[in-house]
Formats: sequence, C-alpha cells, structure tokens
Amino acid sequence: MRFGHVRSGLVSAEPTPGLSDGTLSEPVTISKIAEAAGVSVPTVSKVLNGRADVASGTRARVEELIHHHGYRRRRGPGSGRSAMIDLVFHELDSAWAIEVIRGVEKVARAEGLSVVLTESGGAQTPRDDWVDAVLARQATAAILVLSDLAPEQRTRLSARGIPFVVVDPTGDPGPDMPSVGSANWNGGLVATRHLIELGHRRIAVMGGPRHVLCSKARIDGYSSALDAAGIAVSPELIRHGNFHVESGRDNGRELLTLDSPPTAIFAGSDLQAMGLYEAARELGVRIPEDLSVVGYDDLPVARWVGPPLTTVRQPLTEMAEEATRMALTLARGGKPANLRLDLATDLIVRGSTARPNNP
Repeated sequence: MRFGHVRSGLVSAEPTPGLSDGTLSEPVTISKIAEAAGVSVPTVSKVLNGRADVASGTRARVEELIHHHGYRRRRGPGSGRSAMIDLVFHELDSAWAIEVIRGVEKVARAEGLSVVLTESGGAQTPRDDWVDAVLARQATAAILVLSDLAPEQRTRLSARGIPFVVVDPTGDPGPDMPSVGSANWNGGLVATRHLIELGHRRIAVMGGPRHVLCSKARIDGYSSALDAAGIAVSPELIRHGNFHVESGRDNGRELLTLDSPPTAIFAGSDLQAMGLYEAARELGVRIPEDLSVVGYDDLPVARWVGPPLTTVRQPLTEMAEEATRMALTLARGGKPANLRLDLATDLIVRGSTARPNNP
C-alpha cells in the first residue's frame, strides 16, 4: 500500500461578479463554459483538473460558471482517474485515525487502489488547496474524516466527477451528502444506563465541542437515560471540551473537586477517559472504588490501561470500510441504498465501573 502525506496551506480567489444571469443552454459542455468565460477550452480543462498554471481571476470566473450552470463531468468507471483514494483528516495524531486508516486501506487494497493521506491542519473544513490537490491527482474518490465541506468545495468535487463520503460528520450533512457515522445517541444512552443500573445517581458527562454533532447526540443520550430513570440533569455535571487527553484531565479535575463530586463519569472518548484517569490519580480518587468511568470508541488502549476501561465500542474500522465502499459505488456510477449510514454501537464492560461506595 502506498501512502502520501500532504499538509495544506491556504489559497483564495475573489468571486467574479455579473455571472448570475448566464446564458448557457443545456447540455452544459466545456466548450460552452469556455465561450461564456472568454477563455480557451484547454484553460477550462486546466481549471477542472486543478492545474496551477491558470490566473486566479480566470480560475474564479470559470469556477463560478461551473457552479452557476451545474456542470458535471461524466466519466465511465475509472476513465481519467488515478487509482487512488484521497483520505483527509483534520488531524492525524490519534489512535482514532489509525483505526479509520485501517478500514480505508483494507477496502482500497482489495480494489487495487492506493491511499493518499491529507491533514487539514486542525480545520474541520478542508482548505481550498486540498481541493486543488485532489483535482490535480484526479482521485477515484475522497473520504473526509471529522470534516465538513464548504458548498463551493462540494460543487468543485462534484463538477469533476469525484465522489466523496464524510465519516462521522461534525454537523448535519444533509440528505444529499453521503456520510457514515455511528449510533451516537444510543451509545450515550447505554453508557449512562449502565451506570444507573449499577446504582449511580450523580453521573457526569464530558463531551466534545458544543457544535459537533456526535458530541451533542451522546450528551442527548445521557440526558435521556437520566430522565427515564427519574434523575434530574444537573448542568454543573455536563462539561464540554474536545476529545483529547488534556480535555479529559482538565474537566476531570473540575468535576472531582466539586463540593459534591460525581460517583461516575461518562467520557465522550477513550482519550478523554485517559485524561480523567490521570486527574483521578493526582487527586487520590480510586477507579472504580471511588469513581466509575465509561469511555467511548473502544480504542486498543482501552484494554490495557489499569483498570481496563468500560467503553462504548464505536466501529471505527467498519465505518471507514463502509464509507470507502459507498464512495467506490458512486465512482462507478452506482447509487447506494442509503446515503446516510449509522452503524450500531456496543457497550464493552470492563473493570472501570462498579457499584458506588455510597449509593
């Protein structure tokens, strides 16, 4: 398997005014785009292929015409495409990313395709030069992880006939954006219900960023479980941060030093749970004797920490496999049965949860 690693910069183009009343007739062709833009057919072809040797003003004018008139390149299976899949992450430094890469690589290898990895520098929406690079590579398909696409980026990929699928979208992808996620609400529900069934009543939750869809869904599942059990949701027990270790440690310190600390905490990721373990160690809080902890993801490290972590298994590798299969179906001109898939989650009970000392 061959991997490339591309770090994105930032380029932009000023929009070209005065094209909203375009006069192109159907069918829209490259030659008609060229005529309307006042450029040659090879120039339009360069823009479509992501070539850098086009003036920014010309590129913007052509792109706006492509967008305005809904041009779509029609390709037969594999024609004009490179035998590769573009896989973009907003960040690569996590065990989470490794599980996703494993799933994409498995399907790609079976199809005789290579995988190119791109990191968008922490941005949830890839920057424009990533799109330029994808167009230049003429990838078979693109897989976007923890990322959304700006409308103009979606248009540019669609116009070139490059299908894309979003894995675990941060916001509502809409009915027409192919995406694969997991049953986050149910994951939050079963994690919290497990703690309630053990006898816990003061249960905290640590989520990710407030705007991230999966975090919202997990916290909603947590709240629903408490409500069904007749337990009031306490705002001071709901914390937001990100899904990293440092966030779990910082939020854990705050929760464990409350006047009335929780006896159990549902962490929105296994990495947050690792940070919570550190906060508990610093404060002399024993797991699970004094504090029960449930994570989310079931990363390999969850089995090896002490005590082994009870967690909600999110099928990351399977999600990536399904996203890749969906993208390749689209690349071949097929139509997936569903453009939105949510795979089931499972509670994996290990040693980090127990009945509270003082229920």
